[in-house]
Amino acid sequence: MKLKFAPKEERFFELFDNAAKNVAKGADLLVDLVKNHDRAEELSNEIEQVEHEGDITTHEIADRLNRTFITPFDHEDIHDLAGRLDDILDNIEATADRMYLYEAGEPSPEMVNLAEVLADATKVVVRAVHGLKDMKSARRILDYCIEIHRLENIGDEQSRRALAKLFKGPDALHALKWKEIYDHVEEAIDLCEDVASIVESIVVKHT
Repeated sequence: MKLKFAPKEERFFELFDNAAKNVAKGADLLVDLVKNHDRAEELSNEIEQVEHEGDITTHEIADRLNRTFITPFDHEDIHDLAGRLDDILDNIEATADRMYLYEAGEPSPEMVNLAEVLADATKVVVRAVHGLKDMKSARRILDYCIEIHRLENIGDEQSRRALAKLFKGPDALHALKWKEIYDHVEEAIDLCEDVASIVESIVVKHT
């Protein structure tokens, strides 16, 4: 009997594209939220829905990973990439959730800046992840990864400034609420850098 092996599963690329785009959508909604605080409940609900859609995509990737013999790249890399993209969305949702539940008040200009850095980083993540479909563009993919690292450094600096200003204020409870919110945004930006590192590793292995 002639054995039939499954061809390399192209569906993974589509799923990763969807996951990355969903992350960018969530980040854009977060920017909308910090600029339109009066719509906090509405936008928080939208972000929650995006995060739910992200979970569905992550579960589909995991399911296909368990059922597919030949994958575009290493099983471990697929698992890690899917997990980090999901973690970014989790932190975006946590940011919106805390802002709404804590009744944290009007976001500061520093918070707006941080959210915008995150949104910029997620858009580059979309390009980097999409590039994995064609390793002939390895140099371009690595350039995207370098840009994500650059944005993560900017995010670190913005976060330090935001926290320094926050704890100069007289209201300790307000400071603690916003520190937790800032931490979630900074973690989301850090996770974008993790995605870049995974993408870099995949490119190195396959070129």
